[in-house]
Amino acid sequence: MAAAVHGADAPDLAEIRKCVHCGICLPQCPTYRVLGEEMDSPRGRIYLMRARAEGRLGLSVTFQHHLDLCLGCRACETACPSGVKFGSLLEATRAQLRREGPPSKHRLLQAFVFSVFPEPGRLGLALAAFKLYGRSGLRALVRATGVLHRFPRLAAMEALLEDVPAAVPLPAIVPARGRTVGRVGLLTGCVQRHLYPGVNRDTARLLALAGFEVVIPRSQGCCGALELHAGRVDAYVSRARALAAAFPDDLDFVVTNAAGCGSAMKEYGHRMPDIAGFAARVRDVTELLADADLPLGALDLTVTYHDACHLVHGQRVREEPRRLLRRIPGLRLVELRDSDLCCGSAGIYNLLEPGTAGTLRDAKVARIAETGARVVAAANPGCLLQIAWGCRERALDVTLVHPVELLARAADAYQG
Repeated sequence: MAAAVHGADAPDLAEIRKCVHCGICLPQCPTYRVLGEEMDSPRGRIYLMRARAEGRLGLSVTFQHHLDLCLGCRACETACPSGVKFGSLLEATRAQLRREGPPSKHRLLQAFVFSVFPEPGRLGLALAAFKLYGRSGLRALVRATGVLHRFPRLAAMEALLEDVPAAVPLPAIVPARGRTVGRVGLLTGCVQRHLYPGVNRDTARLLALAGFEVVIPRSQGCCGALELHAGRVDAYVSRARALAAAFPDDLDFVVTNAAGCGSAMKEYGHRMPDIAGFAARVRDVTELLADADLPLGALDLTVTYHDACHLVHGQRVREEPRRLLRRIPGLRLVELRDSDLCCGSAGIYNLLEPGTAGTLRDAKVARIAETGARVVAAANPGCLLQIAWGCRERALDVTLVHPVELLARAADAYQG
């Protein structure tokens, strides 16, 4: 029998025992809906965590497999009548697996991802190489050989990106337009700054239109969200403290436009009380703009909105993006069925578990096709990449955008 688990970083047994195994979470869990296995549901995973915490189960390959299959979307938290904090339990358990469990079957891919993705400089170089790969004709040649089919995870990484856009330089400070109502910092992110630089530009511009002076620190790095979700707690803590130190202390808010980053940053204080004040000032951009007096012109568009998991379940931000989109004259917002069901992106889940992620992606695209919308809005870069990939696979003619991109277009259309 395994020893009972103790220590400050162990999963909270009292939190685990709050689960009453009612099953309300089951239909909300993406992996349970796809796989139909009890151990691949929140209830089943909590049963495994409890058995481990009480010393009845070791960190076996099977235990690891069921935890690896979890997307960490936290839809179960929204559904749970007992308020079980599944996300924190998952993070703690994955940290244990990383320290004491069997070697991950994904260790080579993870070694590459975690040496590149959270490092904006390295990620920029990798994406520049990918851009050359695409434009040199090598990509077409590789695809023609079919060799990628032998390596599904590499194939998923290659297919996820269509192209790499040109960089959009941002100033260190964007002055407020009109009456100044506050001073905010803007997180530029890792993937966001390289693959969706226009989202950062539009975010800064809209915040300035809303009366905020926007500070964009040059020294800011990764928020640590990817590492937190993978159980790499030491790296996460180091990045969190470095990021908090990069922003001035006199800011009213620190603004994010990537759901995964915002969710991790808002929870810094749970593990690091010394930066709890920084965490308390973090806001998603839609939270700040929802009540702002923005000058918006008409857009003749039919749009549907996908709820990014870490925005709707992690940050509990559901209505603000919809309220902003409905304020654009002429825009028709069509609700998306299963909008808050994960698209399969989940950080790097779509690279590690391409089969399950692909099933969820295809289900999301089918729901989008039902709406008849020509534009899909989502407030997270991972979701934008994943859903765009699915639309290309299905030859569905839709445009993927962040909500701030539509707001910026409406601001451009304003005639005064």
